Amino acid sequence: MTTELQGATRTYDVRTYGCQMNVHDSERISGLMEDAGYVRAADPESADVVVFNTCAVRENADNRLYGNLGHLRPTKLKKPDMQIAVGGCLAQKDRGDIVKKAPWVDVVFGTHNIGSLPALLERARHNSEAEVEILESLEVFPSTLPTKRESTYAGWVSISVGCNNTCTFCIVPSLRGKEKDRRPGEILAEVEALVAEGVLEVTLLGQNVNSYGVEFGDRLAFGKLLRSTGSIEGLERVRFTSPHPKDFTDDVIAAMAETPNVCHSLHMPLQSGSDRVLKAMRRSYRQEKYLGIIDKVRAAMPDAAITTDIIVGFPGETDEDFEQTLEVVRRARFSSAFTFQYSKRPGTPAAVMAEQLPKAVVQERYERLITLLEEITWAENKKLVGEKVEVLVAVGEGRKDERTGRMSGRARDGRLVHFATGGLTPRPGDIVETVVTYAAPHHLNADGEPLTHRRTRAGDAFEAGRTPKLKGVSLGLPSLGVPAPLPAAEGCSL
Repeated sequence: MTTELQGATRTYDVRTYGCQMNVHDSERISGLMEDAGYVRAADPESADVVVFNTCAVRENADNRLYGNLGHLRPTKLKKPDMQIAVGGCLAQKDRGDIVKKAPWVDVVFGTHNIGSLPALLERARHNSEAEVEILESLEVFPSTLPTKRESTYAGWVSISVGCNNTCTFCIVPSLRGKEKDRRPGEILAEVEALVAEGVLEVTLLGQNVNSYGVEFGDRLAFGKLLRSTGSIEGLERVRFTSPHPKDFTDDVIAAMAETPNVCHSLHMPLQSGSDRVLKAMRRSYRQEKYLGIIDKVRAAMPDAAITTDIIVGFPGETDEDFEQTLEVVRRARFSSAFTFQYSKRPGTPAAVMAEQLPKAVVQERYERLITLLEEITWAENKKLVGEKVEVLVAVGEGRKDERTGRMSGRARDGRLVHFATGGLTPRPGDIVETVVTYAAPHHLNADGEPLTHRRTRAGDAFEAGRTPKLKGVSLGLPSLGVPAPLPAAEGCSL
């Protein structure tokens, strides 16, 4: 297959919406496009191929996609050889309706057949008509696809795809399918390949990351996987997202506390603090179990930063139910939270529930929640003033950095830190130790001279303009039977 048209190499641009899984899928899309001979457009507005990787979680996702497609229509009319492709969860949901609503779209592909994109683009060009291909189950495990990583210092690693839960507000399981788990050896091989390229931090990804092992019958597999990362030389930070409280076991807490490179940061979705609402959501835990997990995490790791997701205004939520959510927020002392006003998604049980709440009621509760959260996150951040933090220098985290003369990065607990460089010249991917001088609700400042600056291979890679580009790691879907045992973990208790 060739991407040359009238002697010119074709360019592409990928536009991503939604969760970390989508961000990682977009890295795969970029890898596929470059393997097929395309090059990334220096100017996204002039790209020969524009790929939308969509999300379907929020109600406005449809409006956002079709609005952006509408903006591209004049460009497409002026430049008929340009191609537009739509993939991701919204494509899996809307299928051929996308081409009916926006007939200038060339390709629609689903969550299960990302690898088909280059062939579909070529077929659409050859046939001069739209190609729509939506599979009902995985064609190949996504990690077998080539991946163009966006970062020299941090990488996503999928350990599973799909979800076996039936939350009444969520459309993801019907779009991503049942959970499929990768074998642990394949996951660790991908992590090792990233570290060999200079990556210092990996985030293990799954729709329900801590139910990992359900497919091969090992309930403790996720904790074992965390421990095994401790034996990977050169890997400094391990994170994971998103776990589910119903699958969160004590061995995972122990693995987090005892494995030196596993960060003491935990994203633990709450959704609601009301037992009645949790039942209506089909979230198979209740308030006390949730808070019990938080207490155990804090007992094992007093410095742990815990973040969460909260939905306000679920159908039937009363003032008393909402007060229960506020009470959990007060007790849990989250370091930050992703907050959402309930969004009706066609095809979910919640969309047809009685007692859909008026917008004004939901808005008022949402504002009260935000006010409380900001009070708590600010108070928690203020406790860190005067404390030493280790910062992995990042790129693009601080919008005001150029004006203030600071750089930005993430502490080990995941907090955003804006720091003064003093006489040092750290690069994205380097490690800086500094002292917190000021706290805001959503970030920390460190305006003194950094204590230390460690140059890293990730910083070298950034300076050289290299990002990891891996061919597919692993050889297809997990096969039947019990997987090979995980390597023995090393490291001592913290």
